[in-house]
Amino acid sequence: MSAGIRHDDLRRRNRAMVISAVRRAGQPSRTEIASATGLSHSTISAISADLIGEGILTETKGAGQAAARRGRPQVALELNPAAATVIVAVLTLNELSAAAIDYSGALVSEDRRQLTTATITRDELTSELTAMIRRLMSGRPSAQPRPLRVVLAIQGITDAAARVMLWSPITPHRDVPFADILEREFSIPATIQNDCNMMAIALRWRDPSRYLENFLAILLSHGIGMGLVLKGQLFSGTQSSGCEFGHMIHQPNGALCRCGRHGCVEAYAGDYAIWRNAVGMNEASLPEDGVSAADMQAVAVRARAGEGPEREAYRKAGTAIGYGIGSLFALIDPAPVAFVGAGAATFDLLEPSIRKAIAETAGGQHPDPIPFDIIPDELPLMREGCAMQALAFVDLEVFAAGPAPAEGGGKAVA
Repeated sequence: MSAGIRHDDLRRRNRAMVISAVRRAGQPSRTEIASATGLSHSTISAISADLIGEGILTETKGAGQAAARRGRPQVALELNPAAATVIVAVLTLNELSAAAIDYSGALVSEDRRQLTTATITRDELTSELTAMIRRLMSGRPSAQPRPLRVVLAIQGITDAAARVMLWSPITPHRDVPFADILEREFSIPATIQNDCNMMAIALRWRDPSRYLENFLAILLSHGIGMGLVLKGQLFSGTQSSGCEFGHMIHQPNGALCRCGRHGCVEAYAGDYAIWRNAVGMNEASLPEDGVSAADMQAVAVRARAGEGPEREAYRKAGTAIGYGIGSLFALIDPAPVAFVGAGAATFDLLEPSIRKAIAETAGGQHPDPIPFDIIPDELPLMREGCAMQALAFVDLEVFAAGPAPAEGGGKAVA
């Protein structure tokens, strides 16, 4: 006996499938949506008519694959940019940024501000965040609707419910309930995410043919982080955001890390760690927050010039990263790796040691070379990942539900 399906549940599922197909393809025809979803042409016609009437989709001619066909171009569907707005924010070392994004995923407006995250008070930090979002909301074009979702990405560990920043290396403050604070301030649903997880989400949307089932997105910057996708799903812990790759132990009782522990991968591979080793400081010395891009560029120039402490510093960094990846691959098998962030610009100095270390682990005993990609700028990825998380919420939780059904709806169907 088949289980009953409520009519409004079926309607919501079908609307979600159509919206998702349009978001994935950009400007698909109804025929292409039918091929992607398996829904009948009549169902798609009815749903698309509703979505157009509600201002969620619009029609366009001669776009996408339809334009390449012979004969009269099919009418394509696309997301209506004015249907919704979301707000995304990213908090990293000494910088806060936020942006308003329209329903098509395009940037409407943005704001960026330098902060001293190590010393700013808790109240000042939350005030800066809320003030920035308030400016974006008040300055949006009149045709742009009020935001329907806020997503904040932060460098650090968040709780599994995506409500609280549990800990971050960039600030001494712990257990900050950012999602609750934002919802009280703006009466908009909010969520807080690990920044590297958002990089992984963005990569999956950008290039699903390469980043689909299993892959790693590793941040190489002042800190070391990772977003991990396994079997097509973003990996997170049962209690927290998980995947603190940079704080796996590389060398017990080794170099001092920003987290206060000793021997972490980051304590050898973060910018501050490479700089500390390059200038000959003791590895037990306190990590420097003020290592600039110019400092790191100067270290890289000297490392490329020949043997010396600078090249050895990059060798140590690559070894720590490589052993960490190799140990992970001993558990999950090798997968594509995207190295993201300013540190990726010096990947030529890191790669030999990374590959050598991986080869010395159980995870390196596979015949095919592991594919590496280099993406030097992390902020666009983090922002894009936040935007896709926020827009997916609008797609599934707001627009897929549609207008309230008329009285007598909600009957079960087989």
